[in-house]
Amino acid sequence: MLNYKYQNFYEIIQNNEKENPKKIALFLDDKKISNLKLKQDVDTFARFLEFSGIKKGDRVAMIVGNSIEFVVSLFAITKIGAIAVPINTFLKKGEFEYILNDCEAKLLICSPSFSKETKDLIKTTKIQKIVWSEQYDDLDENNYSFAEMDATALGDDEPESLPTLDELACIIYTSGTTGKPKGAMLSYRNILSNSIGAVEVFEVKKSDRFVVFLPMFHSFTLSTSVLLPLFAGSSMVIVKSVFPFAKVLKQVLLKRVTVFLGVPTLYNALLKAKIPWYFMFFHKVRLFISGGAPLSEASLNQFNNKFKKSKLIEGYGLSEASPVVAANLLNKQKPLSVGPAFPGYEVKIVNEEMLELPVGDIGEIIVKGDNVMQGYLNRPDATDEVIVNGWLKTEDLGKVDDEGFIYIVDRKKDLIISKGINIYPREIEEWLAKFEGVESVAVVGIKNSSGDEDVVAFIQPKDDVVLDELKIKQYLKKHLANFKLPKTIYFVEELPKNATGKVLKRVLKEQIAKGDFSK
Repeated sequence: MLNYKYQNFYEIIQNNEKENPKKIALFLDDKKISNLKLKQDVDTFARFLEFSGIKKGDRVAMIVGNSIEFVVSLFAITKIGAIAVPINTFLKKGEFEYILNDCEAKLLICSPSFSKETKDLIKTTKIQKIVWSEQYDDLDENNYSFAEMDATALGDDEPESLPTLDELACIIYTSGTTGKPKGAMLSYRNILSNSIGAVEVFEVKKSDRFVVFLPMFHSFTLSTSVLLPLFAGSSMVIVKSVFPFAKVLKQVLLKRVTVFLGVPTLYNALLKAKIPWYFMFFHKVRLFISGGAPLSEASLNQFNNKFKKSKLIEGYGLSEASPVVAANLLNKQKPLSVGPAFPGYEVKIVNEEMLELPVGDIGEIIVKGDNVMQGYLNRPDATDEVIVNGWLKTEDLGKVDDEGFIYIVDRKKDLIISKGINIYPREIEEWLAKFEGVESVAVVGIKNSSGDEDVVAFIQPKDDVVLDELKIKQYLKKHLANFKLPKTIYFVEELPKNATGKVLKRVLKEQIAKGDFSK
């Protein structure tokens, strides 16, 4: 059983302010926000939210880029018992509208850079006010500026009561690879259990500094880059965007970052990049953590060879699990494994009847523990489909070894069945990724006229590289059974990806169906 030091998020910054008020909690360019200033800013904004009519249980949406304001908003919303709804900033107006109406948000906090898609949402949703996180020109009785909130308006900043562990903290909308996105309801217990496990597994210390350049709205970033550093009494270095990446590296070096969280596409880019010798010599990064999509074995090995002062470890999770389920250990890592389950969590491999399979057998990964969401907002039927007797069905196929290390084989929905035989695209992708000149790859199953599925590969070549389809097929034939060989290989300039670098296979299948690819 996990031991919870905090009941909610606000107690974290209360404690940090009490123990070390002058310590810098947040860095952003030349700005430095101490634990004391962070708590003051949270108290100020929380009071504004209360003055604006936001009450316990109300939903407050956030369409906010990486910023100090994002952090302040998250803690202020939850301080008063309201529920934070961080939304993917890459969406468009209609998608924002759907989510805001689905969660019935009363107030929206928004970055002005997204105003083209968001400024009119007040007319088509239940949003009563928009608070703009930075300078915005069209202010009126419904549009407020974050910067103009006056700290002198504060009264007693100590709340009468704070949320408790099993109250709803956040609603995280899933990417919606099938149908409309669903809101995963996460409690304080759900998310804080991740923080407890991460501190232990990653051996987080108060002296650590986390760089935050992945989008803060994403559950992986929110849990492991925003909440975890503050939970551990550490610091975070905020970078507004991953582009240009040279700026990220500059901040890592100048701010003496020790923990770096990224996704496979980024680590693959780092492998290709010519990184200045002085960065390699002077950087303080002790730990690189990868999540969001599988890392190839080749990339993992090459990265650890290139960054000899550091360790790159891979983890696994999903939004419905708050999100981290497992991660490799600092003192023990197995290639192609995502490590054992976090402390306090259980993982099983089961068949279609939810019966546990023997060690080494492939089946669906199910998870049980304090990280399992409360359910999908407004979707009891969908909740009952994925949570069975407290076990979360991940729809990921995998296996475990005799030490409890988990191996992700594929997504259940990505499984290809050809002539009654199961084919796992990731196995084919692993071999393709090793072929010289391949930048990125995706393998999907496409229904043919007989109702069976053909194996189809999409390859993104490295810059200025021309690949030969025949040579690739000859190479694959040496390593894979004939039934696993792609019937067709398409070469593309760029594979479609989501915010964390995960290839969108659904989009590729849609493009095939529309006839966008031809031989």
